[in-house]
Amino acid sequence: MIVAERKPLEEIIKMVEKHESILVLGCGGCVTVCLAGGEKEAEQLATTLRLYFQKENKPFKTITTTITRQCDPEYVKSVAEEVAKVDAVLSTACGVGVQFMAENYPGKWVYPALNTKFAGANLELGVWGERCGLCGECILHLTGGVCPVIRCSKSLLNGPCGGSQNGKCEVSSEIDCAWQLIYDRLKSLNSLDLILKIQPPKDWSKARDGGPRKVIKEEVRL
Repeated sequence: MIVAERKPLEEIIKMVEKHESILVLGCGGCVTVCLAGGEKEAEQLATTLRLYFQKENKPFKTITTTITRQCDPEYVKSVAEEVAKVDAVLSTACGVGVQFMAENYPGKWVYPALNTKFAGANLELGVWGERCGLCGECILHLTGGVCPVIRCSKSLLNGPCGGSQNGKCEVSSEIDCAWQLIYDRLKSLNSLDLILKIQPPKDWSKARDGGPRKVIKEEVRL
């Protein structure tokens, strides 16, 4: 899932202070799961902003609502009435949701309330870890399901560096060496021969495909 965290309040205030009314729009997708931008977080942010501007004796009105996803047109279009009532939108979605709202409401400022961090997994309660760099050229079938591009601090494709000690990365003793994880995983799967397969340099053009990427399934297009 996409993992994000809220921007500092001071930064958000600077974005919206020129307006007198905003829609704080929550997202029920990934940012709800990572406790950054769901219904609860949107309500809390709206309340905080109202209290701040009340203290500053500045007229400031908020409307708060949360839609299922801010990356799907059917949900984005459902808040047209709310958007029409305010000067601007403060989105608590990831960067995708912010941009998609801006595309669909070109006459309104749409501000990001969050910093989008990475695609990751829930490691334990309140802890999320990066697991995918969205590179467009997955090699997990060769590394036992452990991504060296993201899990290795140096994104090495052909074994560990000389700084790996006792299964830990030289960057931090709290980071597992990705290639130790890959070795252990391949060994457990009786597939250590894969670790000897030399990987060519990453073709990063596949991560961009010459511009913004699209995935098209012709069989489901209208």
